[in-house]
Amino acid sequence: MEISIKSIILFITILLTGLSAGLFFAWSVSVIPGTRKVQDIIYLETMQSINRAILNPAFFLIFFGSLLLLAISTIQQFQTGISFWILLVAALAYLIGTFGVTVFGNVPLNNSLDVLQLSDLSNDQITNMRQHYEVNWNRLHMIRTVFAVLSFLLSLLGAFTYSKTL
Repeated sequence: MEISIKSIILFITILLTGLSAGLFFAWSVSVIPGTRKVQDIIYLETMQSINRAILNPAFFLIFFGSLLLLAISTIQQFQTGISFWILLVAALAYLIGTFGVTVFGNVPLNNSLDVLQLSDLSNDQITNMRQHYEVNWNRLHMIRTVFAVLSFLLSLLGAFTYSKTL
């Protein structure tokens, strides 16, 4: 059995999309519940630290690589019928629901938190900032998580339908 470049790219697409979905899901079931239990100032300091630390090559590979390879895999499936349409929906789900929500929702919240000098804020300001940040950030995170998982499941389905055409 010969493995084609198209199959390898589709496999890597699924792997990266699964890692992205897994990262967001794991965050939802571990970090979010854990941070709900800490004081406001600790929460804000922790989120500042995490937001800075996540900007690393491994995260960029998973986050941007999923988007890029979903697009490439979709284009490669153009003549294959149903797998094309499934991968197109997977790519659009990731583009809009994961990438778009992150770039236009979570990142601006992270940037506004990053520039805060927490030591200069009063207790009321810290409480208000946490409330504003946490509620909005977690809502957006849930949206991007759902879409990342949906994109992963659809890309698996796309690969299954593609394998049926071989």
